[in-house]
Amino acid sequence: MPHRSLLALLWSIAAAGCAGVRVPDTPITLAVVNARAWTGDSRRPWADGIAVAGDRIVIVGSSAEIRKAAGAGARVIDAGGMMLVPGFIDSHIHFIDGGFGLASVQLRDAKTPAEFIARIKAFAVSASPGTWITEGNWDHELWGGELPRRDWIDSITPTIPVWVQRLDGHMGLANTAALRAAGVTRATPDVDGGTIVRDASGEPTGILKDNATGLIGRVIPPPSSEQMQRALDAAMRFVAEQGVTSVHHMGSWGELAAFEQAHAAGRLRTRIYAAVPLSSWQRLRDTIAARGRGDAWLKRGLLKAYVDGSLGSHTAAFFEPFTDAPNDRGLLVNTPENLQAWVAGADRAGLHVAVHAIGDRAINLILGIFERAAADNGPRDRRFRVEHAQHIAPVDIPRFGALGVIPSMQPYHAIDDGRWADKVIGPERSRTTYAFRSLLDASAPVAFGSDWYVAPPTPLEGIYAAVTRRTIDEKQPGGWVPEQKISVAEALRAYTLGAAYAEFAEGEKGSLERGKLADFVLLDRDLTRIPPETIRDARVTMTVVGGQVVFSRLANGDRP
Repeated sequence: MPHRSLLALLWSIAAAGCAGVRVPDTPITLAVVNARAWTGDSRRPWADGIAVAGDRIVIVGSSAEIRKAAGAGARVIDAGGMMLVPGFIDSHIHFIDGGFGLASVQLRDAKTPAEFIARIKAFAVSASPGTWITEGNWDHELWGGELPRRDWIDSITPTIPVWVQRLDGHMGLANTAALRAAGVTRATPDVDGGTIVRDASGEPTGILKDNATGLIGRVIPPPSSEQMQRALDAAMRFVAEQGVTSVHHMGSWGELAAFEQAHAAGRLRTRIYAAVPLSSWQRLRDTIAARGRGDAWLKRGLLKAYVDGSLGSHTAAFFEPFTDAPNDRGLLVNTPENLQAWVAGADRAGLHVAVHAIGDRAINLILGIFERAAADNGPRDRRFRVEHAQHIAPVDIPRFGALGVIPSMQPYHAIDDGRWADKVIGPERSRTTYAFRSLLDASAPVAFGSDWYVAPPTPLEGIYAAVTRRTIDEKQPGGWVPEQKISVAEALRAYTLGAAYAEFAEGEKGSLERGKLADFVLLDRDLTRIPPETIRDARVTMTVVGGQVVFSRLANGDRP
């Protein structure tokens, strides 16, 4: 064979292999054809469909190629032109709390104090004796910003302890029964890193912020193992409906144990990367040494801590005072000394560190701690994460790219907080709030998530938020801080390959490529070909995890 012909043949074989059209050695079990497939693979951004053998993708290619390779035993789904994307990965979620929240009193959209009170009253009627009313996730900005007080609900819950949280989880309202159970009185001293809000006479109003919330949390009866499993099942069902196939859970050792129990029983339908408190890094180091980091369904290795609180609770740490509170710059939940020691020790042990930082002072502080730990411990692929990274000082934006620090962000917060953030921090600081565009331009490895229960675990709404920045009150149709908008493709990447990178899993998932896990989602329309303001109207049609359909709206299971 002439040299030129041989070279051409070798190139054609290589190209076919890269395109993912090689006939697999194992039988195809599931195939999707006639799709508009956004692969997330820069070498081949679009395809017609995929084929799956077991839990892995074996072909990414044309419909004709896939149909030819699929045997008689394969299930073939004709997508009818729908959009096929990698499974969404929620890079910041409170998974079991979200499951519990599905069955709690619903206060998030209560628009007046009267509605807030009425919903608690209605829920209290059916509350079991001896139980607490918790969760709630109220938003006082919906009724003008007045904080609720215990006297609003004491008369309707005289014997039932109530501890309902603001939607950001950094502030809650306790009724008198709950304060009594916790022993909180006017004589209770203030808490470092937290606030007991008091009235003019010094009596607690029922509002407690950040570290002070622990005064109540420590006396709430812990959920039973059965309750934890029910909450987990509810959470997995709910996120499957949203197209979420993997989550990065920010939680506790008890919640990790619940995941392990479900995994041992073969019940996991969502892949979980589980974080435990950074202060317990030595325990995690020893656990991994004894039991390993886990598998594709449940992984250990992530640690999480807090620098500050939240904007809505006025506990985010800023360099300058809040615009509406000139004597208040927020607070630090942990001391810089503790954070430095924990980060350095965990990083030295080869563990993965993620730290919540919202205000510009908090973000600046943790970037400095990360930089020092990396310098002291030497080069390695560490992928430090800043959770939320909401209000960044302009000088710190390029540091994310330079240091390789991952901003793990939640775009829905931008269109939620954007309703009122200007009055809290002013328009100048708002310019680099949820700075998606600036961070991507600085080559920061952005990952997206929801922060559920704080915000809904709905990636389609998150993509809508990142692309349009239209606030949920519809008062800013051009977008709040519109210069921070990003493209649909960039938002998709942050919810897929970017989030996979944020858990060291980009080789296993996050894109539609041969050999990767068969986690994917069918959407009823192509997000790249519709007006951006209609993205939130799109629906998930099917969710597949590991080659198994975990959610489907298809009438006959195969055709739209």
